Formats: sequence, structure tokens, C-alpha cells
Amino acid sequence: MGMSVTISEATEQDAEQILKLQYLCYQGEAELYGDYSIEPLTQPLDSIKAELRGGSVLVARLGDEVVASVRGTVTSDGTARINKLIVHPRMQRHGLGGRLLNAIEERLGAEGTARRFELFTGHRSEGNLRLYRKHGYATVGTERVHDRLTMVTLSKDAEANAFVASA
Repeated sequence: MGMSVTISEATEQDAEQILKLQYLCYQGEAELYGDYSIEPLTQPLDSIKAELRGGSVLVARLGDEVVASVRGTVTSDGTARINKLIVHPRMQRHGLGGRLLNAIEERLGAEGTARRFELFTGHRSEGNLRLYRKHGYATVGTERVHDRLTMVTLSKDAEANAFVASA
């Protein structure tokens, strides 16, 4: 009998699993951009624990194993910043990233203070860009970080999320 994936708020006990999953998931990004010093690969455990206390962190579990995660916060101007959406490589391409993205949008938008959702990814990260565009995000800016990386910022109105979630 197969297990189903459940999505819930992360706890501090999940921090180590999130860190290990993050390290695994960002290897491909590091290779794609030729940069293994990116923040997700160097982030210390204490920093993840602080994020757990200071924002919304969701995990997807298969049994006891954390197989996906996403983080988000809402700024004072109503921007819900979503980051580090990660899905275990063996679980990718099955809709889990989209489910997690919908869940964090719902969580961040629940209090009514989020006016828009914003996230970013690298310009070569086609899978990420495809997922975000499928969920209603549009490019609102780019920033060249260095000769191998341009960050693409994508955004959508929080009101549009109510329509997408009900569709």
C-alpha cells in the first residue's frame, strides 16, 4: 500500500532534514551556473532554525521523510516573498512543487496582508520558470549577478491567487 504526501507547517525538528534536502536539491542549480558557493549550499543549520521561527515554512512528508519544502514571509508593504521551493529529485515532475507553491500562497495570504506574491530564480532554471509561469507569475525584473547568472524576479497579485486556487 502506497503512502500519500502530506503538507504541513515545519517544526524545528525538521530543520536538519530541510537542510539536507536543500543541499541535495541545489546541486543541480550549482552545476547549471558553475557556482557551488551559492547560499542554499552554504546556509548553516542555525539560519534555517531562525527561518522556522521568523516566517512560514512548509514541508511535504512521505511518511516521516521530508521530501519537499518552501519558505515565505510577508513584508510590511504586503509583499509575500516565497523562496527555496525544493522537491526531492525522485519526487519531481509529479505536481508536488505546484501543490507546495499553492499551499504557501494560501498560508501567506490567509491573514489578508499579502497584496502580491514574489519569488526569484536564475535565468537558466527553465523548470522553475515554467512552474512559476504556470501558476500565474510573470517576470517583473532581472538583475545580472555575474557573467554566468541573471536573477529573474517574478510576481503576481494576491487577488489573482484566489481565482487560480479555485480554478
